[in-house]
Amino acid sequence: MTHLTDSNKTNFETQQEVSASAGVLYVVATPIGNIEDITYRAVKTLQQVDLICAEDTRHSQRLMEHYAIKTPMMSLHEHNEEARIQQITDKLEQGKSIGLISDAGTPLISDPGFKLVRALRAKGYQVSPIPGASAIISALSVAGLATDSFSFWGFLPAKSRARQARFQAFSEHKETLVFYESSHRIVDSLKDLLEVLGDRPIVIARELTKNFETIISADTSIVIETMLTDSNQQKGEFVLMVEGNASASVGLSSEAKAVMSSLLSELPPNKAAKLAAQITGVKKKELYQWALEQKDN
Repeated sequence: MTHLTDSNKTNFETQQEVSASAGVLYVVATPIGNIEDITYRAVKTLQQVDLICAEDTRHSQRLMEHYAIKTPMMSLHEHNEEARIQQITDKLEQGKSIGLISDAGTPLISDPGFKLVRALRAKGYQVSPIPGASAIISALSVAGLATDSFSFWGFLPAKSRARQARFQAFSEHKETLVFYESSHRIVDSLKDLLEVLGDRPIVIARELTKNFETIISADTSIVIETMLTDSNQQKGEFVLMVEGNASASVGLSSEAKAVMSSLLSELPPNKAAKLAAQITGVKKKELYQWALEQKDN
């Protein structure tokens, strides 16, 4: 039996208030490069919905023409998303179904749509995914890096100092790290990565599924040298994948150490370890042992 929390109850009750004839918002994945990388279901959905919300209607027009999709389009991007929520809610309430697409790939993944989807789900409207292309998954599938555990962090900061701080925060992460990066910052970002994380194995996936698709796999310093030697390798859209820190498997993570350090300032080791275990998921025994080592030091 499912037990509803107060927040779940609120959402459940809201869902009951939505008309049974209300429309559906379909979150539709579109090609990341090659125009043929779209599912039959996605094309059919875009042909049958009453309206398509596109990040850039002019950019998406080529896709519509290629697949004879004549559905009206309306823009939905980071600058007008909040203003569109009520318009879209009204159309769903009228029984109209809507397709949401981004310029490429799966919507909401470093693209607009999060605010809309969150608002509609909170109101109880049905939001349904139409899966397909994703640059992250496509890149990981051919990278040759561990994929049993990975984390995606979107676009790196524009400023060098902020990028270095971001890399430093990930220095002890064991999983494969995945980022997006633009053509005019890729070399500088790699230099920051080299300075902070050292000469780790990385993979750069450039212009995936397009004519000039390139996948470079090497240590960071070699990738930088390759890009500086051939300026063409600095053009396009990039997925940057970084091998995790294998040595981080020994000892506590920086996050666990920070939690313990804070708790130890107010609590004895045993109580601090017990509470930190609940917060971090690390075994109490490991946390307690670390605390004793700090005391000895």
